[in-house]
Amino acid sequence: MHELEHVRIGFAMTGSFCTFQQAFAQAEYLVSCGAEVIPIMSWNAANISTRFGTAEEMRERLENISGRKVISSIEDAEPIGPKQMTDILLVEPCTSNTAAKLALSITDSPVTMAVKSHLRGQKPVVLAIASNDSLAGTLKNLGLLANAKQYYFVPVRQDDTQKKPNSLVADFTKTAETLIHALNGKQIQPTICT
Repeated sequence: MHELEHVRIGFAMTGSFCTFQQAFAQAEYLVSCGAEVIPIMSWNAANISTRFGTAEEMRERLENISGRKVISSIEDAEPIGPKQMTDILLVEPCTSNTAAKLALSITDSPVTMAVKSHLRGQKPVVLAIASNDSLAGTLKNLGLLANAKQYYFVPVRQDDTQKKPNSLVADFTKTAETLIHALNGKQIQPTICT
């Protein structure tokens, strides 16, 4: 997608570890489109080892894809806006915890600071939701964000309607298309897919 060539994309990952491989695939695709990927990880994403891999492996993978050191501290994320380091910021995956903080303007992690700093320039933020409780107690936060300026969503689907009826997961394959729409001030449609 030539529309993403030379676009500076803040690529922020939060702790939905089971979706990391899908997120990495999208980061690779964005780089192949000629985008510049600026890697950002929440403390949990950068420091917790899980059955999906060690924290070191996850950080190294994102650094290898992007060719840059991961931003994983509040102080390193703060200059993103003032230095105009990003054209658009993608949170992929975005947990309900992070979405709640963004909805309430809470800035207490590298990712929430990156978003806050980026928003100074009134630039778009794209969220790729991945959470087991998106259709339960945290749904109100998604509603707040959907009505906030500058926020856009990668289309979502229910993850497992029988075992996890409140779960939503973004269709990661729609990431690039969503970014292009958001750069043009539009929400990709449909937002909810089957």
